[in-house]
Amino acid sequence: MMGQLATICLLVCSNVFMTYAWYGHLRDFKHRALFTVIMLSWGVAFFEYCLQVPANRIGYRHFSLAQLKIIQEIITMCVFAVFCTVYMREQLRLDFLWAGLCMVAAAYFMFRGMGAV
Repeated sequence: MMGQLATICLLVCSNVFMTYAWYGHLRDFKHRALFTVIMLSWGVAFFEYCLQVPANRIGYRHFSLAQLKIIQEIITMCVFAVFCTVYMREQLRLDFLWAGLCMVAAAYFMFRGMGAV
């Protein structure tokens, strides 16, 4: 159980870095040169990888590869929703809820009948 929890916590933290690396520059560095923004985003992504690689190594002991992928996608959607509303100050539409429900269905099918590895 601790390995599963550690995997999820590391993936949440890595997704915070990933989301900022992908989209944070749209708010914080919109007037900087593209090359500078690429280098800054790459630097942030380094920390994402420092968390994501151990998360997947630990997680692969407890989940199948497909289960790890759907867990990561659900975490990405949740982190993105918070980032979008809190940091970027954008409104979420009802379509985001429908997309989230599709992810729940994907998780159901990914975990249905498959015991954790």
